[in-house]
Amino acid sequence: MTLPLSGLLVVALEQAVAAPTCSCRLADAGARVIKIERPEGDFARGYDALAQGESAYFVWLNRGKESIVLDLARAEDKAVLEAMLARADVFIQNLKPGAVAKLGFGIARLRRDYPRLICCSILGYGESGPYAQRKAYDLLIQAESGLASITGGPEAPARVGVSVVDVAAGMNAYEAILEALIARAKSGEGAAISVSLFDAMADWMAVPLLQHEGGKTPARVGLAHPTIAPYGVFKSKDGADVLIAIQSDREWRVLAERVLRDPALAQDQNFATNVARVERREETDGRVQAAFGAADADTLCAMLAKADIAFARVNDTALLARHPHLRRISVDTPSGPVSYPAPAPLHEGTRRYGAVPALGEHTETIKAEFAPKPA
Repeated sequence: MTLPLSGLLVVALEQAVAAPTCSCRLADAGARVIKIERPEGDFARGYDALAQGESAYFVWLNRGKESIVLDLARAEDKAVLEAMLARADVFIQNLKPGAVAKLGFGIARLRRDYPRLICCSILGYGESGPYAQRKAYDLLIQAESGLASITGGPEAPARVGVSVVDVAAGMNAYEAILEALIARAKSGEGAAISVSLFDAMADWMAVPLLQHEGGKTPARVGLAHPTIAPYGVFKSKDGADVLIAIQSDREWRVLAERVLRDPALAQDQNFATNVARVERREETDGRVQAAFGAADADTLCAMLAKADIAFARVNDTALLARHPHLRRISVDTPSGPVSYPAPAPLHEGTRRYGAVPALGEHTETIKAEFAPKPA
């Protein structure tokens, strides 16, 4: 099967999470991705050794790529990169602002010399502005953007448990590159794209910000919803946490009649609207908990499913590992195959996912391929 990006060459001067997220998706779609690593390697290789002896982050985000080690302080290695960029369709980099220009690969120069090249820079705060020179990592941006202030319980802000900022920025870069490829097919012109981690998360914070500016700053409510009730976690008789989401007043009546088994509550005007239930959140949640606490989890989940009430078990990673709905892929690594969750898009036919490269695995073959021709 010919993949949609087959025949495209992507050169990625990348490390950590955000840029590798982007280039991984391009590789999945068939692009040839050459990952440039420092002599010591992408530092994400050393985050842990929990995936068959490899780093979990690195295995997740670097499948299907080729690894070349270049020391860009050396003229001969700069010449190799220059030769690759001369043939490339896409260049991705996530060095600090100004670093690629100091190395001799400024984006303006590349766009001038290679008009069809699509250049994508992923930065902490962008290339200009008062914070442009700050170092920026996922957790720092979770704090700076206000995300941590609405995450966790009332007692303290909390980190989202995965690298949501990096992944958001990487996926923004991926979609922007796809747009640029479509535009280039029409105009023949490449593009210069800049994606910042801060902008990626500020975009996701639009609703909390609008709510704050509208006079109601969102509160931290843990596994509950700040403006909908009942929408949160309730404990079953056998100690399982079950989360329900009531999205309409009609659903509330169904919950009260068919799950809570309380027809009078379904007709009680004190709970008839979401506004009324939020005003009486403690009593609303108390009524739900009293009924949930009288049934074991399996019985409760069966009742909720039969009533078509949205619900979920509050699983941990051990339960995710054996979740009946979990799709997995197996990816080869230098230490053996690793199984992990499949990418979300389902494509007609079967996709194959390339191996995770060892550090510098393709250095010699790539250098031979792109060696500058003698004058």
